[in-house]
Amino acid sequence: MGVNANQLLFFSCLLFMTGCCNGGRILVFPEDGSHWVNMQVILKELHARGHSLTVVRSSRSWYIQDSSSLYTLISVNRTNTENVSPGLFETLLEKSLALRRMTPILRFFEQQKDVTTMLRIFHSGALSIVSTMLDDSALMGKLRDAKFDLMLTDPAFPAGVLLAHYLHLPMVYNVRWLNAGDAHMAIAPSTPSYVPMYNSLFSDRMGFLQRTENFLRYMVSLLQEQFVILPIYDALLKRHFPPGSDLLTMQRSADIWLMRVDFILEYPRPSMPNVVYIGGFQCRPAEPILTELEEFMQSSGEHGVVVMSLGVMVTALPKQITEAIAAAFAKLPQKVIWRYVGEQPSSLGNNTLLLEWLPQNNLLGHPKTCAFVSHGGTNGIYEAIYHGIPVLLLPLLFDQFDNAIRLETRGAARVLEVGTLTSEEFLEALEDLIKNPSYRSNMQKLSELHRDQPLPPLDSATFWIEYVIRHKGAQHLYSEGSSLPWYSYHNLDVVGFLLVIILAELWASIYLVKFLCCIPDKKQKVE
Repeated sequence: MGVNANQLLFFSCLLFMTGCCNGGRILVFPEDGSHWVNMQVILKELHARGHSLTVVRSSRSWYIQDSSSLYTLISVNRTNTENVSPGLFETLLEKSLALRRMTPILRFFEQQKDVTTMLRIFHSGALSIVSTMLDDSALMGKLRDAKFDLMLTDPAFPAGVLLAHYLHLPMVYNVRWLNAGDAHMAIAPSTPSYVPMYNSLFSDRMGFLQRTENFLRYMVSLLQEQFVILPIYDALLKRHFPPGSDLLTMQRSADIWLMRVDFILEYPRPSMPNVVYIGGFQCRPAEPILTELEEFMQSSGEHGVVVMSLGVMVTALPKQITEAIAAAFAKLPQKVIWRYVGEQPSSLGNNTLLLEWLPQNNLLGHPKTCAFVSHGGTNGIYEAIYHGIPVLLLPLLFDQFDNAIRLETRGAARVLEVGTLTSEEFLEALEDLIKNPSYRSNMQKLSELHRDQPLPPLDSATFWIEYVIRHKGAQHLYSEGSSLPWYSYHNLDVVGFLLVIILAELWASIYLVKFLCCIPDKKQKVE
Protein backbone atom coordinates (compact mmCIF):
# COMPACT_ATOMS: atom_id res chain seq x y z
CA MET A 1 0.00 0.00 0.00
CA GLY A 2 1.37 3.41 -0.97
CA VAL A 3 -0.79 5.28 1.55
CA ASN A 4 -1.41 4.13 5.12
CA ALA A 5 -4.70 4.08 7.06
CA ASN A 6 -4.01 7.34 8.91
CA GLN A 7 -3.44 9.15 5.64
CA LEU A 8 -6.69 7.78 4.24
CA LEU A 9 -8.57 8.92 7.35
CA PHE A 10 -6.99 12.36 7.06
CA PHE A 11 -7.89 12.46 3.40
CA SER A 12 -11.52 11.57 4.23
CA CYS A 13 -11.64 14.57 6.55
CA LEU A 14 -10.29 16.67 3.73
CA LEU A 15 -13.18 15.61 1.50
CA PHE A 16 -15.69 16.82 4.09
CA MET A 17 -13.92 20.16 4.52
CA THR A 18 -13.46 20.78 0.79
CA GLY A 19 -17.15 20.18 0.24
CA CYS A 20 -17.80 23.34 2.25
CA CYS A 21 -15.24 25.41 0.35
CA ASN A 22 -16.31 28.00 -2.21
CA GLY A 23 -13.07 27.72 -4.17
CA GLY A 24 -12.05 25.00 -6.55
CA ARG A 25 -10.68 21.62 -5.53
CA ILE A 26 -7.26 21.27 -7.15
CA LEU A 27 -5.10 18.16 -7.21
CA VAL A 28 -1.43 19.14 -7.55
CA PHE A 29 1.31 16.81 -8.81
CA PRO A 30 4.59 18.79 -8.76
CA GLU A 31 8.19 17.95 -9.55
CA ASP A 32 10.86 18.30 -6.88
CA GLY A 33 13.89 20.58 -6.54
CA SER A 34 13.82 23.98 -8.24
CA HIS A 35 10.56 23.03 -9.98
CA TRP A 36 8.90 22.89 -6.57
CA VAL A 37 10.26 26.34 -5.71
CA ASN A 38 8.23 28.00 -8.44
CA MET A 39 5.20 25.70 -8.07
CA GLN A 40 4.88 26.91 -4.46
CA VAL A 41 4.47 30.47 -5.73
CA ILE A 42 1.35 29.46 -7.68
CA LEU A 43 0.02 27.40 -4.76
CA LYS A 44 0.32 30.35 -2.38
CA GLU A 45 -1.67 32.53 -4.76
CA LEU A 46 -4.34 29.86 -5.30
CA HIS A 47 -4.62 29.31 -1.55
CA ALA A 48 -5.04 33.05 -1.01
CA ARG A 49 -7.91 32.99 -3.52
CA GLY A 50 -9.75 30.35 -1.51
CA HIS A 51 -8.92 27.19 -3.47
CA SER A 52 -8.45 23.86 -1.73
CA LEU A 53 -5.17 22.20 -2.66
CA THR A 54 -4.05 18.59 -2.34
CA VAL A 55 -0.41 17.86 -3.20
CA VAL A 56 0.88 14.43 -4.19
CA ARG A 57 4.56 13.72 -3.57
CA SER A 58 6.95 10.82 -3.20
CA SER A 59 7.84 9.82 0.35
CA ARG A 60 11.46 10.32 -0.75
CA SER A 61 10.90 13.96 -1.70
CA TRP A 62 13.80 16.31 -1.03
CA TYR A 63 12.02 19.66 -0.70
CA ILE A 64 8.22 19.19 -0.63
CA GLN A 65 7.31 19.73 3.02
CA ASP A 66 5.57 17.07 5.11
CA SER A 67 3.03 19.60 6.32
CA SER A 68 1.87 23.00 5.18
CA SER A 69 -0.95 25.45 5.80
CA LEU A 70 -1.31 25.75 2.02
CA TYR A 71 -2.24 22.19 1.16
CA THR A 72 -3.10 18.69 2.28
CA LEU A 73 -0.38 16.16 1.50
CA ILE A 74 -0.59 12.68 0.02
CA SER A 75 2.79 11.00 0.45
CA VAL A 76 3.33 7.88 -1.68
CA ASN A 77 5.88 5.17 -0.92
CA ARG A 78 7.69 4.35 -4.15
CA THR A 79 8.19 0.69 -4.93
CA ASN A 80 11.43 0.81 -6.91
CA THR A 81 14.76 0.54 -5.11
CA GLU A 82 16.63 3.12 -7.19
CA ASN A 83 16.83 6.26 -5.10
CA VAL A 84 17.12 9.60 -6.87
CA SER A 85 18.79 11.76 -4.23
CA PRO A 86 20.48 15.19 -4.26
CA GLY A 87 23.78 13.25 -4.29
CA LEU A 88 22.96 12.23 -7.84
CA PHE A 89 23.39 15.82 -8.93
CA GLU A 90 26.92 15.91 -7.57
CA THR A 91 27.71 12.94 -9.82
CA LEU A 92 26.01 14.63 -12.76
CA LEU A 93 28.07 17.76 -12.08
CA GLU A 94 31.32 15.78 -12.21
CA LYS A 95 30.26 14.26 -15.55
CA SER A 96 29.22 17.64 -16.89
CA LEU A 97 32.61 19.18 -16.06
CA ALA A 98 34.33 16.25 -17.75
CA LEU A 99 32.16 16.70 -20.86
CA ARG A 100 33.18 20.36 -21.17
CA ARG A 101 36.80 19.26 -21.59
CA MET A 102 36.03 16.90 -24.51
CA THR A 103 36.10 17.61 -28.23
CA PRO A 104 32.69 18.69 -29.65
CA ILE A 105 32.03 15.39 -31.48
CA LEU A 106 32.96 13.18 -28.52
CA ARG A 107 31.02 15.51 -26.20
CA PHE A 108 27.89 15.11 -28.35
CA PHE A 109 27.89 11.30 -28.15
CA GLU A 110 28.82 11.19 -24.45
CA GLN A 111 26.16 13.79 -23.71
CA GLN A 112 23.44 11.76 -25.43
CA LYS A 113 24.51 8.64 -23.54
CA ASP A 114 24.28 10.51 -20.22
CA VAL A 115 20.90 12.00 -21.15
CA THR A 116 19.57 8.53 -21.96
CA THR A 117 20.74 7.25 -18.57
CA MET A 118 19.12 10.17 -16.74
CA LEU A 119 15.86 9.74 -18.64
CA ARG A 120 15.69 6.08 -17.58
CA ILE A 121 16.37 6.96 -13.94
CA PHE A 122 13.86 9.80 -13.64
CA HIS A 123 11.10 8.21 -15.71
CA SER A 124 11.46 4.97 -13.77
CA GLY A 125 10.90 7.03 -10.63
CA ALA A 126 7.76 8.58 -12.15
CA LEU A 127 6.54 5.12 -13.16
CA SER A 128 7.08 3.85 -9.62
CA ILE A 129 5.03 6.54 -7.91
CA VAL A 130 2.09 6.47 -10.35
CA SER A 131 2.05 2.65 -10.40
CA THR A 132 1.86 2.59 -6.61
CA MET A 133 -1.09 4.98 -6.70
CA LEU A 134 -3.04 3.27 -9.48
CA ASP A 135 -2.57 -0.14 -7.85
CA ASP A 136 -4.03 1.22 -4.60
CA SER A 137 -7.79 0.86 -5.16
CA ALA A 138 -8.67 2.47 -1.82
CA LEU A 139 -6.66 5.59 -2.61
CA MET A 140 -8.09 5.82 -6.12
CA GLY A 141 -11.59 5.55 -4.66
CA LYS A 142 -10.89 8.43 -2.28
CA LEU A 143 -9.47 10.56 -5.09
CA ARG A 144 -12.55 9.94 -7.25
CA ASP A 145 -14.86 10.77 -4.35
CA ALA A 146 -13.01 14.05 -3.82
CA LYS A 147 -14.41 15.28 -7.17
CA PHE A 148 -11.43 17.48 -7.97
CA ASP A 149 -11.99 20.26 -10.49
CA LEU A 150 -8.62 19.94 -12.18
CA MET A 151 -5.09 18.62 -12.04
CA LEU A 152 -2.25 21.16 -11.83
CA THR A 153 0.99 19.40 -12.67
CA ASP A 154 4.54 19.88 -13.88
CA PRO A 155 4.76 17.32 -16.71
CA ALA A 156 8.56 17.10 -16.94
CA PHE A 157 7.83 13.47 -15.99
CA PRO A 158 4.31 12.17 -16.67
CA ALA A 159 3.12 10.74 -13.35
CA GLY A 160 0.65 13.63 -12.90
CA VAL A 161 -0.48 13.33 -16.51
CA LEU A 162 -1.28 9.64 -16.13
CA LEU A 163 -3.12 10.19 -12.83
CA ALA A 164 -5.18 13.02 -14.34
CA HIS A 165 -6.29 10.85 -17.26
CA TYR A 166 -7.12 7.96 -14.95
CA LEU A 167 -9.34 10.30 -12.89
CA HIS A 168 -10.69 12.09 -16.02
CA LEU A 169 -9.59 15.52 -14.79
CA PRO A 170 -8.90 18.64 -16.88
CA MET A 171 -5.20 19.47 -16.81
CA VAL A 172 -3.25 22.69 -16.42
CA TYR A 173 0.51 22.49 -16.85
CA ASN A 174 3.12 24.53 -15.01
CA VAL A 175 5.67 23.57 -17.61
CA ARG A 176 9.05 24.16 -19.22
CA TRP A 177 10.33 20.68 -20.06
CA LEU A 178 8.58 17.57 -21.32
CA ASN A 179 10.07 14.10 -21.86
CA ALA A 180 13.38 14.65 -23.66
CA GLY A 181 13.37 18.40 -24.18
CA ASP A 182 11.55 21.70 -24.56
CA ALA A 183 7.78 21.44 -24.03
CA HIS A 184 7.18 23.67 -27.06
CA MET A 185 8.24 20.74 -29.23
CA ALA A 186 5.16 18.78 -28.16
CA ILE A 187 2.53 21.48 -28.63
CA ALA A 188 3.67 23.99 -31.28
CA PRO A 189 5.51 23.83 -34.62
CA SER A 190 9.21 23.87 -33.79
CA THR A 191 11.33 23.48 -36.87
CA PRO A 192 14.99 22.86 -35.98
CA SER A 193 16.14 25.24 -38.73
CA TYR A 194 15.72 28.19 -36.35
CA VAL A 195 14.49 26.73 -33.04
CA PRO A 196 17.62 25.64 -31.09
CA MET A 197 17.37 22.26 -29.41
CA TYR A 198 17.96 21.63 -25.72
CA ASN A 199 21.66 21.81 -24.82
CA SER A 200 22.68 22.79 -28.36
CA LEU A 201 24.17 26.11 -27.12
CA PHE A 202 22.90 27.72 -30.35
CA SER A 203 20.96 30.91 -30.89
CA ASP A 204 18.12 31.19 -33.40
CA ARG A 205 20.65 32.31 -36.03
CA MET A 206 22.44 29.15 -37.08
CA GLY A 207 24.85 28.50 -39.93
CA PHE A 208 24.69 25.37 -42.08
CA LEU A 209 26.82 23.18 -39.79
CA GLN A 210 24.95 24.40 -36.72
CA ARG A 211 21.61 23.61 -38.37
CA THR A 212 22.95 20.18 -39.22
CA GLU A 213 23.90 19.51 -35.60
CA ASN A 214 20.62 20.99 -34.39
CA PHE A 215 18.67 18.68 -36.73
CA LEU A 216 20.64 15.67 -35.46
CA ARG A 217 19.82 16.68 -31.88
CA TYR A 218 16.16 16.94 -32.89
CA MET A 219 16.20 13.43 -34.36
CA VAL A 220 18.00 12.02 -31.32
CA SER A 221 15.37 13.54 -29.00
CA LEU A 222 12.60 11.85 -31.03
CA LEU A 223 14.43 8.52 -30.86
CA GLN A 224 14.95 8.90 -27.09
CA GLU A 225 11.25 9.62 -26.68
CA GLN A 226 10.15 6.63 -28.78
CA PHE A 227 12.68 4.01 -27.68
CA VAL A 228 13.72 5.06 -24.16
CA ILE A 229 10.79 6.86 -22.54
CA LEU A 230 7.60 5.39 -24.01
CA PRO A 231 8.52 1.71 -23.42
CA ILE A 232 8.91 2.44 -19.70
CA TYR A 233 5.15 3.09 -19.44
CA ASP A 234 3.85 0.36 -21.81
CA ALA A 235 2.96 -2.17 -19.10
CA LEU A 236 1.26 0.49 -16.96
CA LEU A 237 -0.89 1.68 -19.87
CA LYS A 238 -1.97 -1.88 -20.70
CA ARG A 239 -2.83 -2.59 -17.05
CA HIS A 240 -4.77 0.56 -16.15
CA PHE A 241 -5.96 2.27 -19.35
CA PRO A 242 -8.20 1.34 -22.31
CA PRO A 243 -6.62 -0.44 -25.30
CA GLY A 244 -4.80 1.89 -27.64
CA SER A 245 -4.04 4.49 -24.94
CA ASP A 246 -1.01 6.54 -25.88
CA LEU A 247 1.19 8.55 -23.51
CA LEU A 248 2.07 11.24 -26.07
CA THR A 249 -1.60 11.88 -26.84
CA MET A 250 -2.31 12.16 -23.11
CA GLN A 251 0.52 14.65 -22.65
CA ARG A 252 -0.61 16.85 -25.53
CA SER A 253 -4.22 17.00 -24.32
CA ALA A 254 -3.67 19.49 -21.47
CA ASP A 255 -6.21 22.30 -21.49
CA ILE A 256 -3.74 25.09 -20.63
CA TRP A 257 0.06 25.12 -20.82
CA LEU A 258 1.44 27.71 -18.40
CA MET A 259 4.86 28.03 -20.04
CA ARG A 260 7.66 29.36 -17.82
CA VAL A 261 8.98 31.51 -20.67
CA ASP A 262 9.23 35.21 -21.52
CA PHE A 263 10.38 36.16 -25.00
CA ILE A 264 12.74 38.74 -23.62
CA LEU A 265 14.91 35.68 -22.90
CA GLU A 266 13.52 32.96 -25.17
CA TYR A 267 13.91 33.21 -28.96
CA PRO A 268 10.69 33.94 -30.91
CA ARG A 269 8.88 30.86 -32.24
CA PRO A 270 5.35 29.66 -33.18
CA SER A 271 2.82 29.17 -30.42
CA MET A 272 -0.69 27.84 -29.79
CA PRO A 273 -3.82 29.46 -28.27
CA ASN A 274 -3.71 27.29 -25.14
CA VAL A 275 -0.09 28.25 -24.33
CA VAL A 276 0.13 31.05 -21.76
CA TYR A 277 3.58 32.56 -21.14
CA ILE A 278 4.36 33.19 -17.47
CA GLY A 279 8.15 33.50 -17.45
CA GLY A 280 9.31 35.27 -14.28
CA PHE A 281 5.98 34.78 -12.47
CA GLN A 282 7.87 34.06 -9.23
CA CYS A 283 9.55 37.50 -9.25
CA ARG A 284 8.34 40.18 -6.86
CA PRO A 285 9.52 43.48 -5.36
CA ALA A 286 12.27 43.14 -2.77
CA GLU A 287 11.32 43.04 0.90
CA PRO A 288 13.42 44.22 3.88
CA ILE A 289 16.14 41.79 4.95
CA LEU A 290 17.38 40.86 8.42
CA THR A 291 19.19 43.62 10.36
CA GLU A 292 22.54 41.79 10.39
CA LEU A 293 22.39 41.25 6.64
CA GLU A 294 21.34 44.84 6.03
CA GLU A 295 24.31 46.08 8.05
CA PHE A 296 26.64 43.94 5.93
CA MET A 297 25.10 45.37 2.74
CA GLN A 298 25.48 48.95 3.97
CA SER A 299 29.10 48.34 5.01
CA SER A 300 30.01 47.92 1.31
CA GLY A 301 29.90 51.70 0.86
CA GLU A 302 30.06 52.95 -2.71
CA HIS A 303 31.47 49.68 -4.07
CA GLY A 304 28.33 47.60 -3.57
CA VAL A 305 27.76 43.87 -3.10
CA VAL A 306 28.15 40.79 -5.29
CA VAL A 307 25.64 37.98 -4.64
CA MET A 308 26.48 34.37 -5.57
CA SER A 309 24.21 31.31 -5.54
CA LEU A 310 24.28 27.99 -7.40
CA GLY A 311 20.61 27.13 -6.78
CA VAL A 312 19.01 24.47 -4.63
CA MET A 313 20.50 21.34 -6.20
CA VAL A 314 24.25 22.16 -6.28
CA THR A 315 25.55 23.95 -3.20
CA ALA A 316 29.28 23.81 -3.91
CA LEU A 317 31.72 23.25 -6.75
CA PRO A 318 34.85 21.03 -6.74
CA LYS A 319 37.47 22.29 -4.26
CA GLN A 320 39.97 23.70 -6.76
CA ILE A 321 37.26 25.74 -8.49
CA THR A 322 35.85 26.92 -5.16
CA GLU A 323 39.32 28.06 -4.06
CA ALA A 324 39.80 29.94 -7.35
CA ILE A 325 36.49 31.77 -6.92
CA ALA A 326 37.16 32.60 -3.25
CA ALA A 327 40.62 33.98 -4.12
CA ALA A 328 39.10 36.18 -6.84
CA PHE A 329 36.41 37.46 -4.47
CA ALA A 330 39.11 38.39 -1.92
CA LYS A 331 40.66 40.83 -4.43
CA LEU A 332 37.44 42.76 -5.00
CA PRO A 333 36.68 46.09 -3.29
CA GLN A 334 33.04 44.95 -3.18
CA LYS A 335 31.52 42.87 -0.40
CA VAL A 336 30.33 39.37 -1.34
CA ILE A 337 27.42 37.25 -0.09
CA TRP A 338 27.86 33.63 -1.16
CA ARG A 339 25.35 30.84 -0.63
CA TYR A 340 27.71 28.05 0.30
CA VAL A 341 27.50 24.71 2.11
CA GLY A 342 30.62 22.79 3.07
CA GLU A 343 34.17 23.37 4.25
CA GLN A 344 35.22 27.02 4.15
CA PRO A 345 37.71 27.79 1.34
CA SER A 346 41.20 28.55 2.62
CA SER A 347 41.49 31.53 0.24
CA LEU A 348 38.32 33.20 1.55
CA GLY A 349 38.71 36.96 2.07
CA ASN A 350 37.37 39.16 4.87
CA ASN A 351 34.96 40.77 2.42
CA THR A 352 33.04 37.52 1.80
CA LEU A 353 30.10 36.29 3.87
CA LEU A 354 29.16 32.61 3.52
CA LEU A 355 25.52 31.64 4.14
CA GLU A 356 23.82 28.25 3.88
CA TRP A 357 20.67 30.04 2.75
CA LEU A 358 20.05 33.55 1.50
CA PRO A 359 16.96 35.59 0.52
CA GLN A 360 17.96 35.71 -3.14
CA ASN A 361 15.09 37.81 -4.49
CA ASN A 362 15.41 40.39 -1.73
CA LEU A 363 19.17 40.65 -2.16
CA LEU A 364 18.92 41.03 -5.95
CA GLY A 365 16.41 43.82 -5.40
CA HIS A 366 18.64 45.61 -2.87
CA PRO A 367 20.08 48.93 -4.12
CA LYS A 368 23.60 47.90 -3.01
CA THR A 369 23.71 44.79 -5.21
CA CYS A 370 25.84 45.36 -8.31
CA ALA A 371 26.30 41.85 -9.76
CA PHE A 372 24.96 38.30 -9.49
CA VAL A 373 27.08 35.15 -9.91
CA SER A 374 24.78 32.28 -10.88
CA HIS A 375 24.71 28.79 -12.36
CA GLY A 376 22.07 29.93 -14.84
CA GLY A 377 18.94 28.36 -13.38
CA THR A 378 15.71 29.75 -14.81
CA ASN A 379 14.37 31.05 -11.49
CA GLY A 380 17.52 33.02 -10.68
CA ILE A 381 17.90 34.42 -14.19
CA TYR A 382 14.37 35.80 -14.22
CA GLU A 383 14.86 37.32 -10.77
CA ALA A 384 18.02 39.03 -12.02
CA ILE A 385 16.15 40.30 -15.08
CA TYR A 386 13.27 41.54 -12.93
CA HIS A 387 15.64 43.55 -10.73
CA GLY A 388 17.99 44.61 -13.57
CA ILE A 389 21.16 43.01 -12.14
CA PRO A 390 23.87 41.85 -14.62
CA VAL A 391 24.94 38.23 -14.25
CA LEU A 392 28.20 36.29 -14.36
CA LEU A 393 27.10 32.80 -15.41
CA LEU A 394 28.77 29.49 -14.52
CA PRO A 395 26.45 26.95 -16.22
CA LEU A 396 26.69 23.46 -14.74
CA LEU A 397 23.77 21.20 -15.76
CA PHE A 398 20.68 20.77 -17.92
CA ASP A 399 19.16 23.92 -19.47
CA GLN A 400 21.62 26.24 -17.69
CA PHE A 401 23.91 26.30 -20.74
CA ASP A 402 21.06 27.38 -23.01
CA ASN A 403 19.90 30.01 -20.52
CA ALA A 404 23.44 31.38 -20.37
CA ILE A 405 23.72 31.70 -24.15
CA ARG A 406 20.37 33.48 -24.35
CA LEU A 407 21.29 36.06 -21.72
CA GLU A 408 24.78 36.54 -23.13
CA THR A 409 23.41 37.26 -26.63
CA ARG A 410 21.28 40.01 -25.03
CA GLY A 411 24.47 41.67 -23.79
CA ALA A 412 23.42 41.35 -20.14
CA ALA A 413 25.80 38.63 -18.93
CA ARG A 414 29.26 37.10 -19.13
CA VAL A 415 29.60 33.31 -19.39
CA LEU A 416 32.57 31.30 -18.12
CA GLU A 417 33.57 27.66 -18.61
CA VAL A 418 33.59 26.13 -15.12
CA GLY A 419 35.65 23.07 -16.06
CA THR A 420 38.74 25.18 -16.88
CA LEU A 421 38.06 28.16 -14.63
CA THR A 422 41.00 30.08 -13.13
CA SER A 423 40.98 32.75 -10.46
CA GLU A 424 42.34 35.35 -12.90
CA GLU A 425 39.69 34.57 -15.50
CA PHE A 426 36.90 34.78 -12.92
CA LEU A 427 38.20 38.09 -11.52
CA GLU A 428 38.57 39.67 -14.99
CA ALA A 429 35.04 38.68 -16.01
CA LEU A 430 33.47 39.88 -12.76
CA GLU A 431 35.30 43.23 -12.81
CA ASP A 432 34.24 43.72 -16.44
CA LEU A 433 30.64 42.98 -15.50
CA ILE A 434 30.74 45.52 -12.65
CA LYS A 435 32.69 48.30 -14.38
CA ASN A 436 31.29 48.11 -17.92
CA PRO A 437 27.97 50.02 -17.82
CA SER A 438 26.63 48.27 -20.93
CA TYR A 439 25.82 45.07 -19.01
CA ARG A 440 23.68 46.88 -16.44
CA SER A 441 22.11 49.06 -19.14
CA ASN A 442 21.14 46.04 -21.24
CA MET A 443 19.80 44.18 -18.22
CA GLN A 444 17.73 47.15 -17.11
CA LYS A 445 16.27 47.34 -20.62
CA LEU A 446 15.29 43.69 -20.33
CA SER A 447 13.80 44.44 -16.92
CA GLU A 448 11.74 47.27 -18.39
CA LEU A 449 10.41 45.02 -21.16
CA HIS A 450 9.73 42.16 -18.74
CA ARG A 451 7.70 44.34 -16.38
CA ASP A 452 5.72 46.07 -19.15
CA GLN A 453 2.85 43.58 -19.43
CA PRO A 454 -0.93 44.09 -19.36
CA LEU A 455 -1.25 41.49 -16.60
CA PRO A 456 1.43 40.24 -14.17
CA PRO A 457 2.46 36.66 -15.07
CA LEU A 458 1.27 35.23 -11.75
CA ASP A 459 -2.17 36.83 -12.19
CA SER A 460 -2.28 35.43 -15.71
CA ALA A 461 -1.45 31.94 -14.40
CA THR A 462 -4.15 31.99 -11.73
CA PHE A 463 -6.71 33.45 -14.17
CA TRP A 464 -6.28 30.55 -16.57
CA ILE A 465 -6.35 27.95 -13.79
CA GLU A 466 -9.65 29.42 -12.58
CA TYR A 467 -10.85 29.65 -16.19
CA VAL A 468 -10.46 25.88 -16.56
CA ILE A 469 -12.31 25.35 -13.26
CA ARG A 470 -15.18 27.64 -14.31
CA HIS A 471 -15.61 26.07 -17.74
CA LYS A 472 -14.61 22.51 -16.81
CA GLY A 473 -11.80 22.55 -19.34
CA ALA A 474 -10.62 24.58 -22.33
CA GLN A 475 -10.66 22.07 -25.15
CA HIS A 476 -11.88 24.71 -27.61
CA LEU A 477 -8.28 25.99 -27.55
CA TYR A 478 -6.86 22.56 -28.35
CA SER A 479 -5.42 22.08 -31.84
CA GLU A 480 -6.30 18.86 -33.61
CA GLY A 481 -2.86 18.99 -35.17
CA SER A 482 -1.52 17.62 -31.89
CA SER A 483 -3.45 14.37 -32.36
CA LEU A 484 -2.42 13.76 -35.97
CA PRO A 485 0.21 11.11 -36.72
CA TRP A 486 3.52 12.62 -37.77
CA TYR A 487 3.13 11.69 -41.43
CA SER A 488 -0.29 13.38 -41.59
CA TYR A 489 0.92 16.39 -39.60
CA HIS A 490 3.61 17.02 -42.22
CA ASN A 491 1.27 16.04 -45.12
CA LEU A 492 3.62 13.26 -46.14
CA ASP A 493 0.62 11.02 -46.90
CA VAL A 494 -0.79 13.74 -49.18
CA VAL A 495 2.59 14.23 -50.85
CA GLY A 496 2.85 10.46 -51.35
CA PHE A 497 -0.66 10.30 -52.82
CA LEU A 498 0.01 13.16 -55.24
CA LEU A 499 3.36 11.65 -56.17
CA VAL A 500 1.65 8.34 -57.04
CA ILE A 501 -0.87 10.21 -59.24
CA ILE A 502 1.90 12.16 -61.00
CA LEU A 503 3.95 9.01 -61.58
CA ALA A 504 0.86 7.16 -62.82
CA GLU A 505 0.06 9.96 -65.27
CA LEU A 506 3.68 10.10 -66.38
CA TRP A 507 3.74 6.34 -66.91
CA ALA A 508 0.46 6.50 -68.85
CA SER A 509 1.80 9.32 -71.03
CA ILE A 510 4.99 7.42 -71.81
CA TYR A 511 3.01 4.26 -72.55
CA LEU A 512 0.66 6.19 -74.85
CA VAL A 513 3.58 7.77 -76.76
CA LYS A 514 5.22 4.38 -77.21
CA PHE A 515 1.92 2.89 -78.40
CA LEU A 516 1.36 5.65 -80.96
CA CYS A 517 4.93 5.37 -82.21
CA CYS A 518 4.52 1.65 -82.79
CA ILE A 519 1.37 1.92 -85.01
CA PRO A 520 2.46 0.89 -88.61
CA ASP A 521 2.05 3.47 -91.41
CA LYS A 522 -0.84 2.39 -93.74
CA LYS A 523 1.01 3.62 -96.88
CA GLN A 524 3.97 1.45 -96.06
CA LYS A 525 1.63 -1.55 -95.73
CA VAL A 526 0.09 -0.97 -99.23
CA GLU A 527 3.52 -0.81 -100.88
